[in-house]
Amino acid sequence: MSVREEVLARIRRNRPAGDHPLPLIPHFVIPGVEQGNLQSFSRALNAMGGRFFRSSEMSSPLAWIRENIPNARIICSAVPEVPSDRDWSAVRRPRDLADVDVAVVRAVLGVAESGSVLFTEAELKVNTLAYLAQHLVVLLDESAIVSGLQVAYTHPVFQTARYAVFHTGPSATADIEGVLIHGAQGVRSLTVIVGS
Repeated sequence: MSVREEVLARIRRNRPAGDHPLPLIPHFVIPGVEQGNLQSFSRALNAMGGRFFRSSEMSSPLAWIRENIPNARIICSAVPEVPSDRDWSAVRRPRDLADVDVAVVRAVLGVAESGSVLFTEAELKVNTLAYLAQHLVVLLDESAIVSGLQVAYTHPVFQTARYAVFHTGPSATADIEGVLIHGAQGVRSLTVIVGS
């Protein structure tokens, strides 16, 4: 038995008897942010250093990548709309994605309140894809934009996914002399392309 299994077994043995439902959480309304509010999502994403585009403004996501990230040699796509330069069957370890220039993934949902996008292991295929790539391009359905994080956490994916992560803009730090640097611990740019 592993240490993890032993700890979980002890927790199960010592759990108090009876049913212990979670408390009811009131629904908080966020002023100025409504369900599916594309303008709020775009504004929040841009404030966090991300970029926002509508799919109707481009011929294709791949064409946008080729035009706006011209030095990208390796595009690793987890979506059928964009061909991948990386054969997923050849990825044996998470670090095999360390040389990816552009990662393309689909988000489960977007959060208008914060400009965040949600991924699970199903969207990323390999979790490190969203961290090791230099640039992250996210496809998001407009109908999947929710008003706030409180609503996002009610999504059924939180009952089934083994891994879930919100991304809000590109990686950034400003702790050295107040100079903002993108890509310090993760992607240098995060672009969301919203379609209907």
